Amino acid sequence: MKGKNAIVTGGARGIGEAIARKLAGNGANVIIWDVMEDAAKETAAKIAAEFGVKATGASVNVTDSAAIDAAVAAVKDEFGTIDVLVNNAGVTRDNLMMRMKEEDFDFVLNINLKGVFLCSKAVAKIMAKQRGGSIVNIASVIGIMGNAGQANYAASKGGVIALSKTIAKEYSGRGVRCNAVAPGYIQTAMTDKLSDEVKDKMLAFIPLGSLGQPEDVAKAVNFLASDESSYITGEVIKVDGGMVM
Repeated sequence: MKGKNAIVTGGARGIGEAIARKLAGNGANVIIWDVMEDAAKETAAKIAAEFGVKATGASVNVTDSAAIDAAVAAVKDEFGTIDVLVNNAGVTRDNLMMRMKEEDFDFVLNINLKGVFLCSKAVAKIMAKQRGGSIVNIASVIGIMGNAGQANYAASKGGVIALSKTIAKEYSGRGVRCNAVAPGYIQTAMTDKLSDEVKDKMLAFIPLGSLGQPEDVAKAVNFLASDESSYITGEVIKVDGGMVM
């Protein structure tokens, strides 16, 4: 990854931050896009100081095509190339389908799926001209298996998987690869708030017997972003401890 330039959406905290740090640790310059501008810039500054790479942070709404186009142009002007795009930004608004509000369905689909479409479309145009690049989309095992109370989230992540395969087919002739990573239960600030009883129920479905760490997802992303996976496109790598086989 040395010398490559990588955009990570939703990269200020959590799994996104772990991904940005992993890429930077392997030599990539990182551009963090997040709705939390101060957090994005703070994380970028820490990464630059720790790993000696160039890192910037900016506020970008992944559902705003004009904002994305402007942000892509700014990155192109400053960094010259865009070698990696990691579409990590995502949200949840859980409820049983019979109680789910239409606006909650639209909100999740707009960020989790439309956001991936808009960012990929804008960046793929640059990568196609360069004749090379890697797009890695963060999906979820919920997009494969479904889950009660997450109709919007499951639909969005299932869509991300299908979209990733389509991008791979459309851009492979230009040297652009696209793959997806589907995490299972990953230990984050959200899962830390769960009761021990709920955690035990979750662990019962995981053959490896533990929750994953953000770094586990980051390792898979780094592999797919790097030249180590140069003959892999259109794939979905599950990082779930064997939960979905």
